[in-house]
Amino acid sequence: MADTIGGEAAGGEAALAGVIESARRLGVEIDEAEAAQWMAAMEAEALGGDIVVDVDSGIFGHRVSMLDFTARDLARFRAIGEVVGFPDRPPEVRTALALSGSAAQGKVQSFPGDCDYFERIHIAAPTREQACEILAREMRDKALGTRVGPTFRLWEVKFGSYPFDGQRDGRPVHAGGPVSWTADEVAAGAIEVVRDGTPETLTWDQVAADPGWCKLDWIVADPARRALANASNMLDVTWEAPDGTITALDGVVDPYFQEVYLEAESLPLFTRIVGELSPDAVEDYVEQLEHEVVKYTTLDPNHGKVARRLYNIFRLTGRYAEAVYLRELFDEPTTVLYQVAALIRTLDEADRPGAEFDTETMVQQTDQLIMSAISALEGRSEADMVRRLLEVRDNLQGGRGSAERTTAVDDVKHQALEAVNAYFERRLRDVPAIAAYLDEVVART
Repeated sequence: MADTIGGEAAGGEAALAGVIESARRLGVEIDEAEAAQWMAAMEAEALGGDIVVDVDSGIFGHRVSMLDFTARDLARFRAIGEVVGFPDRPPEVRTALALSGSAAQGKVQSFPGDCDYFERIHIAAPTREQACEILAREMRDKALGTRVGPTFRLWEVKFGSYPFDGQRDGRPVHAGGPVSWTADEVAAGAIEVVRDGTPETLTWDQVAADPGWCKLDWIVADPARRALANASNMLDVTWEAPDGTITALDGVVDPYFQEVYLEAESLPLFTRIVGELSPDAVEDYVEQLEHEVVKYTTLDPNHGKVARRLYNIFRLTGRYAEAVYLRELFDEPTTVLYQVAALIRTLDEADRPGAEFDTETMVQQTDQLIMSAISALEGRSEADMVRRLLEVRDNLQGGRGSAERTTAVDDVKHQALEAVNAYFERRLRDVPAIAAYLDEVVART
């Protein structure tokens, strides 16, 4: 794990002064008083316990996550949580639903792309096999029960692992890889794959024994905001045997350092599950994030993802000065393009057969994306992005179908993410302390 910066107050002040100087040189404005206040709050919280409970709102989470969370959208997130969350079915099934990612960092990330949730599903059963069967039942019930409604539509489910190499829809799939299901496929309980040149049916029940990565995605409407969003729920499933032993069905109990839990009633369950984490959980988590930093720095360049992971590393390892700098980057106009890339995908998926979303809402949201592109880009990049967004807008308004707008949607996503990647790479590399850290991590990972 990386060494921390600062430690003594004087060291922290010097680190902050250096980061602020770099930020000024780059045209990134940091409010010194606010930055110092945030650093002091982080240092004070570090002296207390790891878990913080907000009695007034009933939410709880790790101290560093709670400092970044704002309750202004709590009612909205809880309303969407009614769609994406799993019900308790004691004594077999107990749950704890949380916000994660940018949804849990409202004070930091002003332009979240999606509504990301994380849920701990705890299953008591005599055997692992029965626990997997219960999970399969619960996930299928949730998927079919939220397949379509006045303000939501199921998009995709990830459940189970491929038991062999093969092809699906002409694309390769690999043993151990996650199986993706459309709503229709979940309803049918089967998908078609090709194995060694021979068509084969793979059923929901067959893949249940190896649940793997469990995740559900919906498109949800927010009538008050007249907007659509992608809402996802990633599951961490644990099995409790009759002797009280707790085992993660995917082999690893996930850490809790980026989550804000929505109901205080789930605190006892949460406490019990995370009690299974290693004493070295923070170090292990930081090491995992560092491997992802290397991946998105060298193998699959995406410096926006690098910046998000660095922010979590720096918060957890005491590099608060660098974290302050990243907090400001997430609020810069260019980062709205992350939202553009996410929402154009959501709008494209929303306007497909079986959808019940209001066309005018989709058109209006596309207009908002156009304004975001104008504020974030300039010159030819701005003109190209606006032209493509206008093509999407006209297509939605004319009801001409998704096939005609595929190129425009793909171009918008590619251009937006390319601009974000270039922005973050430049901004990260231009701060000496962060550039040195990136070089160090790549060299030793």
